[in-house]
Amino acid sequence: MHQVLFEQFVGSFSASPKELILDFDCTDDRVHGAQVGRAFHGYYDDYCFLPLYVFCRDQLLVSYLRPSNIDPAKHAWAILSKLVSALRKHWPEVKIILRADSGFCRWKMLRWCESHQVDYIVGIAKNDRLKALSAKLGQRAERKHQKSGEKVRLFKQFKYRAGTWDKKRRIIAKAERTVLGANPRFVVTNLIGGAQMLYEKIYCARGEMENRIKEQQLGLFSDRTSCHYWWPNQFRLLLSSCAYVLLEALRRLGLKSTELARAQVGTIRLKLLKIGAVITRNTRRVRIWFSSAFPLQDLFKSCLAYFYG
Repeated sequence: MHQVLFEQFVGSFSASPKELILDFDCTDDRVHGAQVGRAFHGYYDDYCFLPLYVFCRDQLLVSYLRPSNIDPAKHAWAILSKLVSALRKHWPEVKIILRADSGFCRWKMLRWCESHQVDYIVGIAKNDRLKALSAKLGQRAERKHQKSGEKVRLFKQFKYRAGTWDKKRRIIAKAERTVLGANPRFVVTNLIGGAQMLYEKIYCARGEMENRIKEQQLGLFSDRTSCHYWWPNQFRLLLSSCAYVLLEALRRLGLKSTELARAQVGTIRLKLLKIGAVITRNTRRVRIWFSSAFPLQDLFKSCLAYFYG
């Protein structure tokens, strides 16, 4: 089923892409009882699974169910390797970028990216050393905020090597000061470009992936993993993923330049698909009669015409 998701993704391109950004992230999937693989997760303060998702913009490539008592980056390296290999078979010259939060900052994974010509921009958890290296930047942000009363964001970059790393890597530090206090952030990257541009234009865009995960959970019920055994729950997660791929294609192709072009999949499902109809049947044909008062009937017809001519 993951192979089908991959083939749908590749088939969506009419020409070879120059660049692909692969977003890796995980989320909590609350369990429904004493299910196989259940474990307590301290961050989410509940018993849950910890599925791993991989998106490229709005398109889904991987939805992989995992127990929650593991490293958030567990199996991410292997999945990245498989995706990079498969993508380069189709597009040998494509530039691939790994984007993820600090839960995926593992230096061996970064080293693998460097040795396989994969760029990365990954969050890195705050620590005393990083705070010390960016302390002056934070003090400048504090002074500017006290003077203006407005939110202040400042950036700098430096080389940093954690105790377990094999070498120094480029760190982008963001010092932010608002009325709520300081909000420092750090990312590690091998991309070329200014620190502020890379953080604001490239790294922060990963927030869109979190919206896509919410679309699956809230709009397509990917959290209905209530079977006792493991593999039926993985299958349910994949069924929800296939539903997302179908609706994302409908949104990207059939609903382009319409009022639902940027609607969430739950909205598309409720407004365009979850509608009443009367079905009649005789020996020759099956007819579906829609209400003449259906407000989106013209949009519905245009989608049918797009996909079925």
